[in-house]
Amino acid sequence: MSLLEINGLRRSFYGLEVLRGVDFAVEAGGITGLIGPNGAGKTTLFNVVSGLVPPNGGSILFDGREMAGKSPDVISRAGLLRTFQVARGFPKLSVFQHLMLYGRDQPGENLLTAIFGSRAAREREVELAEKALETARFLRLDKLIDNPATALSGGQKKLLEIGRALMAEPKLVLLDEPTAGVNPTLQNEIGERLLELPKRGITVLLIEHDMGFIAHLCDPVIVMAEGQVLTQGTFDQVRNDHRVREAYLGKRAA
Repeated sequence: MSLLEINGLRRSFYGLEVLRGVDFAVEAGGITGLIGPNGAGKTTLFNVVSGLVPPNGGSILFDGREMAGKSPDVISRAGLLRTFQVARGFPKLSVFQHLMLYGRDQPGENLLTAIFGSRAAREREVELAEKALETARFLRLDKLIDNPATALSGGQKKLLEIGRALMAEPKLVLLDEPTAGVNPTLQNEIGERLLELPKRGITVLLIEHDMGFIAHLCDPVIVMAEGQVLTQGTFDQVRNDHRVREAYLGKRAA
């Protein structure tokens, strides 16, 4: 069974239909690419799947459970996380604090435990701290662990955004342009880190405009155009599809 199944997904804004019956599935254990020209509806799709925007119709089955219309916290607790095109965070918090903030089962989420503490809460804090340090090492951010987020480069902020998602122990991560505006060296670093995620049991669905990056990481590749899935297959298959070229470049005049 597919980890994520999207069927007939629709979403309109002020009468304009942005998602026009999107259908595709994401198999567990790989990296799937989602590409398409600007305005194809890719980010809107991520917003709907992650619960930021409710759908007007259709189904979102994640790990066998219906998620259409669920709130973001319910969806994230089920193991479906997403990142954003522009890395978000809290300027005054350090890298370590950012990672700790996104750990699951936080003792401080209970008011009495936060005030009085307990042995179990202290043990969980230690576990989360160890996981945050391991995550920082995995993402090559360990040397910056005490730096504030504002001191990071654009690429390092992207890595931190991925790290926050990893702290929540996801089954599937939706990555929205994880290398946008990143220099080639850090882009390669991000790519190598992403290739490790399926080995850790994390499935990836990513939006990206850099076709070289997509070709290196993704199989299969799904192409969207005008709010629908146009085609999908290997990178070479979609690259050689005349419909994909027309979606990006327009139809040749007769």
